[in-house]
Amino acid sequence: MTVRTRFAPSPTGYMHIGNLRTALYEYLIARHYGGQFVLRIEDTDQARFVEGAVDVIYKTLAMCGLDYDEGPDKDGGYGPYIQSQRKGIYLEYAKQLVELGGAYYCFCSKERLEEIHAKAQEAGEVCSYDGACRDLPKEEVQRRLDNGESYVIRQRMPKEGTSTYTDLVYGEINVDHATLEDQILIKSDGLPTYNFANVIDDHLMNITHIVRGCEYLSSTPKYNLLYDSFGWDRPQYIHLPLIMKEGGGKLSKRDGDASFEDFYEKGFLPEAIINFVALLGWSEGGEKEIYSLDDLIKAFSPEGINNSPAVFDVTKLRWMNGEYIKALSPEKFHELALPRYEKCLTRNLNLERLSSLLQTRVSTINEIDELVDFLENTLEYDVSMYEHKKMKTNLENSLDALKRLYPVLEAMESWTEEAIHENVFKLIEEMGVKNGIIFWPMRTALSGKQSTPGGAIEIAYILGKEETLRRINEGIAKLS
Repeated sequence: MTVRTRFAPSPTGYMHIGNLRTALYEYLIARHYGGQFVLRIEDTDQARFVEGAVDVIYKTLAMCGLDYDEGPDKDGGYGPYIQSQRKGIYLEYAKQLVELGGAYYCFCSKERLEEIHAKAQEAGEVCSYDGACRDLPKEEVQRRLDNGESYVIRQRMPKEGTSTYTDLVYGEINVDHATLEDQILIKSDGLPTYNFANVIDDHLMNITHIVRGCEYLSSTPKYNLLYDSFGWDRPQYIHLPLIMKEGGGKLSKRDGDASFEDFYEKGFLPEAIINFVALLGWSEGGEKEIYSLDDLIKAFSPEGINNSPAVFDVTKLRWMNGEYIKALSPEKFHELALPRYEKCLTRNLNLERLSSLLQTRVSTINEIDELVDFLENTLEYDVSMYEHKKMKTNLENSLDALKRLYPVLEAMESWTEEAIHENVFKLIEEMGVKNGIIFWPMRTALSGKQSTPGGAIEIAYILGKEETLRRINEGIAKLS
């Protein structure tokens, strides 16, 4: 059997982290077992359709390296791969299901259904359809159809017994038939509901493994009853645990929880996001946490998925992203950093050297902004910053240090890190003081910050001679 999985998102906005995890696991299963990964767009709910959302799906999958074998733009012989282009298929299968006894026509008006809902609400009961049209004589059904009455097609659920199936994560699942409502399969506008369309499409596309959230565990018997009514083989089910927020509560698109796009725009790398998302509910066992996509393909199997809720730990994601940034080539990191520099720096600076200092200090690309802000303009700072207990600096010796440093730097002809290092250390030796007596006042004057991406010498080199002298002179004025 060839393994075939599908990612079937609804184009309702951005790519939520839960959606991305589903896509990733579907992809990994297909690749691990040498199968096919299919992209299908489920857009039958036009009321929730968001313009541009399909492009977001394509873009996100591409950025994450989740290449699909079949989809709207890659016909593998099972298309169309967009549900709205398949709507003629579903009604025929629904009518066939009616003939098989697994469904029936329902002519109940909207007003009657609202009345049922109101009565159930008043009684404090769960609202469910009462089956009024379930056993209408065949002749009456045909007469009403011939008269052009509006109808829906509902699934005929068994009223007794239980349904059992085995989920690859949660094991054996049993659901009492009495809890299953006769759900609508075809709406009054002729379009299918998600619950029907996904079963028809999965069968026609030969999907063997279905990955989705654990909220569908209790709905799956409805789908299995459809497979059984048609006499089709059931697929394998893999239901995923919830993704929880750190403070508790389910990670939810409705609540505005972060999407892939949000994290990418905050400076997280796609490779790091994919690595992190893979570990939200899955583990190979052992201590390994950094996985390339190829590593995941080799290691992944449904047996490694845990049925306990996964916690979305942003701190861990930040750490992991930092590890990915450190592993980049210097050239690649500089390429990623350039847009941040263009946003907040206008001075003529040695940006390649700046990147070499920053690469091991940032956990997201966007952190660059707050680490380099002082290079554009000297930050406002209080002279008390010159006082440092560990460095043994105070206002008096800091002023003396800057006054002694200024002419040394001014006299330099070659402005290189090596030359700056040589001349500053020569001054320290002449003064007979600890390094910090010079370096702390120097860095304070140059940056106005207690922490910088590099020491005083590196900062001076990046700023250039003219700006370095200007800032030291400004420091002298502040302390005088």
